[in-house]
Amino acid sequence: MSTQMNLAYDYPLLSAFWTMLWFFLWIMWFVLLFRVVLDIFRDDNLNGWAKAGWLVFCLVLPFLGVFVYVVARGKSMGRRELAQAREQQEAFNAYVRETAGGGRSGV
Repeated sequence: MSTQMNLAYDYPLLSAFWTMLWFFLWIMWFVLLFRVVLDIFRDDNLNGWAKAGWLVFCLVLPFLGVFVYVVARGKSMGRRELAQAREQQEAFNAYVRETAGGGRSGV
């Protein structure tokens, strides 16, 4: 029985804080990476070779690729996301109007 057992009180509070901080930063990094990749495929202004170039750049050098993409195309990325949200909201509103309007019977 010469193995050392680490108990909860052997792990200081500051180390737990740093571990949680790095864990959440890691999760945020993957969310940003996936959003950039989805935006590359969503953009209609880019042709196929440009999409392939951005995708390879973001996958081979992920930190630099994502940073350059956000700096170079960040504004248009937000505009595309806003336009998609508006289209989805308009489609939902049209569906609700169509469904609610079809339920009236002679009133």
